[in-house]
Amino acid sequence: MIAVPPGRVSLSDRRTQRRWSVEVAPFQVSAFPVTQSWYAQVTGGRPSAARGERLPVEGVSWWDAVRFCNILSQREGLAPAYRLRLDTEVAEWNTSAEGYRLPTEAEWEHACRAGTTGPRYGELDEIAWYRDNSAGRIHAVGDKRPNAWGLYDMLGNVWDWCWDIYDAEVYGTYRVLRGGGWADEHWSCRASVRRRSHPTFRIDDVGFRICSAPSARS
Repeated sequence: MIAVPPGRVSLSDRRTQRRWSVEVAPFQVSAFPVTQSWYAQVTGGRPSAARGERLPVEGVSWWDAVRFCNILSQREGLAPAYRLRLDTEVAEWNTSAEGYRLPTEAEWEHACRAGTTGPRYGELDEIAWYRDNSAGRIHAVGDKRPNAWGLYDMLGNVWDWCWDIYDAEVYGTYRVLRGGGWADEHWSCRASVRRRSHPTFRIDDVGFRICSAPSARS
């Protein structure tokens, strides 16, 4: 887990043309997307289409990701961040809990930018696996250059699930995805790009990374 300093990030919505600023408190975030090895150790499951211990876990839904967070929290003696009612598909975030959780999209973008203001934190081929250099497949985490705060694969390889609902008025319970994936064109691999999908959606270029309060175990 990498400590991320506080800051401010500007978000935007293409449909409404609205822009808003969010203050981000300090937090910790995993240096890499959750790998298949880590996911299997915590849940016993191996849902990914491609297989490899250091490959990001993919084929995981938003619900799979929040359940992983709660299981990991319980294993490490931390109060789970989420109260999950799977029968009614309701998830509540206990913001006072120290347990592991998904980043908000503001936290994700702040962590991705790492103090930079451009579309990316470096040259795309140096920092990300995407359509032009991935050879049509997912790659092991950590093989590209990290950003200034030591976070790898923030762009490319797999999209990251975030906590937030994308646009409840139009898309209902759809959740935010960030970062771009190995099959995406270069324009999708930018710090500001937002994508959305239903929380039960699973596909081979969507994974997640986790975060926690600064005082949680690292």
